Amino acid sequence: MYRPRRQALGMGLVVTLVALALSACGSDGGGDGEPAGAQGKLDRVVEIDGERGLYVRCTGAGSPTVVMDAGDGGYSQQYLFAEQAVSEETRACVYDRAGLGKSDPAPAAPRQLPDLVGDLEKLLDAAEIPGPYVLVGTSGGGYIVAGYAEEHPDRVSGMVLVDTAAPWLIADPPPDVVKWTDPDRPGNVEHRDYLQVEKDAWEARRRIGDIPMRVISADYPEYFINGEPNRGARKEMRHNVELQKGWLDASPQAKQIVAHTGHEVEVEKPDLVIDAILDVVREARSEQT
Repeated sequence: MYRPRRQALGMGLVVTLVALALSACGSDGGGDGEPAGAQGKLDRVVEIDGERGLYVRCTGAGSPTVVMDAGDGGYSQQYLFAEQAVSEETRACVYDRAGLGKSDPAPAAPRQLPDLVGDLEKLLDAAEIPGPYVLVGTSGGGYIVAGYAEEHPDRVSGMVLVDTAAPWLIADPPPDVVKWTDPDRPGNVEHRDYLQVEKDAWEARRRIGDIPMRVISADYPEYFINGEPNRGARKEMRHNVELQKGWLDASPQAKQIVAHTGHEVEVEKPDLVIDAILDVVREARSEQT
């Protein structure tokens, strides 16, 4: 579930990681439009729909291609911690969703799951980024990669979700949640209908198929839960690990990894996330042969 606190935490992560960008990924910053494909540098805005551009960066070579999708309000820099390690094993790509980072503004609200999945689909095709893909989604990015896998199971060979919570499934979410997730709210630069996107991805999860998959779930410490201003969300947070078991329905190969951290698992335990990605890559690769 998307919460105001999650967006604030995610943007804090971006600010921290941007400061590391030059040292961690300086060799990828040429922005000279080198052609996409199975290898070579890709670091540019790619046109989709004939009028909009989405930023994408790819490094490394190999198959399957790892495509990483950031959390709510986050963008490609959120994965600086993992790009180098993943690119040493295979092709690694990150991108900025519409309205974020170097990408063009998002189309008018409300944007639903097919819109967000459609952007990723068009980007991968326009940039000629080859599949099959191992998709990685952090927090709210997890719903989008799940949505892509649900629509294109033949193009996806693995998936990793990093603390992508079970959505609000009750008929009437608390008023403050409705307010913060409103696609017309000025701060919602993606114009995303968060509640509907989450519900739709969750309800279709059983269409993903038999692929290697990891579900990384945070077992939040009490101080983190008590710091959540939305009192109605605290009960859900205490059951986060159990609720996320629902993602295991997506694939018979899905395994849950419990992290004793706050929501930003990638900040507190980056190696755990990297190891999960690489494990899925290797398992997917073994199934390709």
